Amino acid sequence: MAINLKHVADEIASRYPVLSLSVSIFLSLPCYAPLSVAPFLFCSPFSPSLSFTFIPTSLSFTLPLSPSSPLHLSPPFPLPSHAPSLSVLLIEDEDVKVMLKGSSMVKVRSPRWQRRRTLKLLDDGVTVWCESDKFSSRSKAQQSFSVTDVECVREGLQSETLRQLTGSIPEGQCLTVVFKGARKSLDLRCQTDEEAQRWARGIRTLQERVENMTQKEKLDKYPLWLMKLSYEEVQGLLTMINIDLNEEYARNLFKKCDRSCDGRLDHGEIEVFCRELLRRPDLDTVFSRYSANGCVLSTVDLKDFLKDQGEDSSLIHAQSLILSYELNEWAQKNGYMTPNGFTMYMLSKENNVFDLDHARVYQDMTRSLAHYFISSSHNTYLTSDQVTGYSSTEAYIRALNQGCRCVELDCWDGDKGEPVIYHGHTLTSKVPFTEVIETIAEYAFKASPYPLILSLENHCSVEQQAVMARHLRSILGDMLLTKPLNEQQLQSLPSPEVGLLLYYYYTFLFYTTLLLFYNAPGVSKLSPELSDLVVYTRSVPFKGFDQAAKKPPTEMSSFSESEALKYVKESGKHFVRHNSHQLSRIYPSGQRLQSSNYDPQDMWNGGCQIVALNFQTAGEEMDLNRGRFLPNGLCGYVLKPSFLTRPDCNFNPENTGGGPGHDPTLLTIRVISAQQLPKPEWDKPSSIVDPQVWVETHGVPIDNNKKMTPRVDNNGFNPRWDCTFNFTLHVPELALVRFMVEDHDFTSRNDFLGQFTLPFTSLRTGYRHVHLLKVDGSSLSPTSLITCFQGVTYLFLTEKITLKRSWIKFCPNLWL
Repeated sequence: MAINLKHVADEIASRYPVLSLSVSIFLSLPCYAPLSVAPFLFCSPFSPSLSFTFIPTSLSFTLPLSPSSPLHLSPPFPLPSHAPSLSVLLIEDEDVKVMLKGSSMVKVRSPRWQRRRTLKLLDDGVTVWCESDKFSSRSKAQQSFSVTDVECVREGLQSETLRQLTGSIPEGQCLTVVFKGARKSLDLRCQTDEEAQRWARGIRTLQERVENMTQKEKLDKYPLWLMKLSYEEVQGLLTMINIDLNEEYARNLFKKCDRSCDGRLDHGEIEVFCRELLRRPDLDTVFSRYSANGCVLSTVDLKDFLKDQGEDSSLIHAQSLILSYELNEWAQKNGYMTPNGFTMYMLSKENNVFDLDHARVYQDMTRSLAHYFISSSHNTYLTSDQVTGYSSTEAYIRALNQGCRCVELDCWDGDKGEPVIYHGHTLTSKVPFTEVIETIAEYAFKASPYPLILSLENHCSVEQQAVMARHLRSILGDMLLTKPLNEQQLQSLPSPEVGLLLYYYYTFLFYTTLLLFYNAPGVSKLSPELSDLVVYTRSVPFKGFDQAAKKPPTEMSSFSESEALKYVKESGKHFVRHNSHQLSRIYPSGQRLQSSNYDPQDMWNGGCQIVALNFQTAGEEMDLNRGRFLPNGLCGYVLKPSFLTRPDCNFNPENTGGGPGHDPTLLTIRVISAQQLPKPEWDKPSSIVDPQVWVETHGVPIDNNKKMTPRVDNNGFNPRWDCTFNFTLHVPELALVRFMVEDHDFTSRNDFLGQFTLPFTSLRTGYRHVHLLKVDGSSLSPTSLITCFQGVTYLFLTEKITLKRSWIKFCPNLWL
C-alpha cells in the first residue's frame, strides 16, 4: 500500500488548524518492516505555522526523500484519531480546577503549632505538593502525597488535634487527610468553607477516576502524538499507567534519552525511555520463547502463552490484552504485542500472583459465624504502645478500612458523666466514647458490608454503662442488632449473609453491628440497658470443653495467647471441635507493653475465629494477618477449611499425618531476580543494598519452614539469584506463603526492605507479578522480584502412591 506523507500531514493539519507549533510525527514500524524513512520537515498549507517532522523509530534509512515522494510501507502509518489535551480529564471538574490552581492553607499540628502552607495539585493529576522550608530527605518525602495514598478525607473538626480548637476556628473551614499506613494525618484549615469542601470533594473525585480508568483511558489522557513531554509530564504518564520508577535512575535515563537536550522528550524518545525503564532480561527470555519471529507476539503467540499460564486463551482475551497494554499504536492496531507491551502486562495488576477471582467475595457466606476466621483488632484505639501511646479515632478508621470486623473498646468512667476509651491505669491518652462510636458508625461498612463485632471491655460504673447504652442506640440506630434474627436464635449463630441482608419493619437493606460485652475483673454490676444489647456474643468464662459443649453456641469465651496456645498444643482435637460451633476470642498477653503481637497462625490452626492483634504494630505477625484475609474480597471473613467446621472432626494441628486436611503438596520455588529494591530510610545516601530473599511457609507446625538466597553485594537495582527451593506442605489449605527481602548487614541486624504474604490456595499458575509491601502494609513501588514456581500434588491411596502433576510456573514481580 502506498501512502503520501504530505497527504498525511495535510489531513492532520486540517483536523487541528488552531495548532501553532512544531510537531514531530513518528512512523512506528515493526522491526521486520522492509523500509524505514529518513527525517524531513515541511509546512502544511492548512496551517502555515504548523510544521511536521517525520522521524523513523525502528530502522535507519539513508536515501533522501522529497515531501511528495510516495512511500511504500507495510503496514501503513496510522493516523491518530484524537489528541486530548494534557488535563482534559481533569480541568472539566470545578473542584479539581481549584486544586490545580493551588490554595493557601494553615497546617495544624497543635493549638500552638500552626503554619501557613500552599497546597497544589500537580499536572499529573495524582500528586499534591505542599510547600515547606525544610530540606532533609525525610522532609522532602513528606512535602507531597499521592491521592492514591489517602485513606479518607474527614471534613470539619474530626481529628483529636482539631477538636482542641473547637470554638476558636470555623468548623467548616477544616479538613483532615488520613493516610494509609503509618504516615501521620494532615490537619488543614482553609480560608473558606467552600475551599475546604472543594479540596475534600476533589481528592475523592481524583481517587475515583484513577481507580476506574482503564489502561487505554490512562494512555489517552496524554497526547503523545502531538506534543513533547517534560520529565514531570512523563513521570505523570507512567504513574497513571502503573509504572513507577526510581527517581535518580529515571532522571539520568531521561537525560540520556533527551537527544535534543531541550528538557523534553518527543514520542520516539518516550518509547526509548519506556523501553529502557521496562527492560527486564528475565521477561525478555519468556517473550522470545513464545514469539515466532523474536520481535513481536502475534495473537496466536499470545494465545499459546496464555494457555500455558492456565488462563483464558481465547482470541478475544488476547486481543483485549493487546489493546490494554500495548503502547505502540501500530502494533496495537495490527494485533501485535511488543516486548514493552508484554512487560507492561506482566507487571500489571491483571497478572498478579494473587488469584483475581479471590479478590471478590467468592466464598459461601451463609454458614455459621463460627465457621469463619474473622479479622480482629486488639486495643484498636491505640496508635503505639500500651503505656504512653496516643489514643485516636483514626486508629479505628485504619482498622475498619483494612476490613477488620471486630474492634475493641476499653471503656472507663470519664468526666461529667461521659465514658472514655483508653488503656486504664496507664499514661495513654483518652478519647470520648461518643467520638469512637460516631467514627464507627461512619466507617463500619465502607470496606466490608458484613457484620461488625464491637468488643466492649467494661470498667464503667452502672450509671455510665447506661450512658454507653444510650449512645450506642442513638448513634448506631438500626445498624445495631438489639434482638434475635429469628425464632431459633439460641440454637445457632447467624451467618454473615443473614447479618447483611436483614429486613426490619420496612423492606430496606442495612448492616448489622453485633455487641460483644465482657466485664473487667472487679466489675460485678451490669447495667440492664447495656446487657439488653448483647444478643449473639455473650462472653462467659471457659470451664472446660465438656461443659462448653452443653452451652448454646451464642456463648463465647476469651483466651489469653498463652491459654489458647496451651489448648492448641495439648488438646488440639477438642479445641478444633469446640471452635466448630462456638466463637473463641484470643488476645495478646498483658506483658506486651510495646504492643507486640503473637503468632496468629497457631490460633488459626486450632480453628479460633477472633484472633485479635495489635493492628498498630507492623511486623511478621501482621503480615500473616493481611495474607490470611487477603482473599474473599478483603471483607474480613474467610471461610475455614471444611475439616475445621465439623463437630466430629479428628483434626489435630500437632499431628496431621493421614488425618483430615492431610494433602501433602510439594512446592518448588525458583527465585530468579529483583529490580529497583529500595534503600532503608535511615541508610546513608551513598550506601547500596546487599539484598537477599527469604521464602517462608507458615501453617501447621510441620509445615513451618523458611529458606534464604545468598546475598548479592552492592546491587539493589537488578540483583539476580537463580536459587531453587523445595517445600512440602502437609496441610496446604491452612498454609501461607511469605516472600521477604532484606538488606544484608555485616555489623548489625539485617534491614527489612519489603514482603508479600498470601494463602497457598490463592496462588495462580504461570509467570506472575507479586506485589511487594512496606512494613506497614502499604505498597512498595517500583520494587520487583521474579520467581518461578512448580507445584506437585501427591495423592496417597492405600499402599499405592498416585502422582498428580500440576506444574505451576510462576514469576512474581514484587513491583506495583
